[in-house]
Amino acid sequence: MAAMKPRTGDGPLEVVKEGRGIVLRMPLEGGGRLVVEMTPDEVRALGDAIENCEGLK
Repeated sequence: MAAMKPRTGDGPLEVVKEGRGIVLRMPLEGGGRLVVEMTPDEVRALGDAIENCEGLK
């Protein structure tokens, strides 16, 4: 019998292509993960928004 491990949701930030979309899995403080599926256009728009965010330069 395989060992049972608790699903904590912790792990690294992941961005992977799944089918036609791109899936972002982001660990959250306090446990769990935020999972968002986006189109390539939405990923580019998010990247532009992050790049132009004040305080990052």
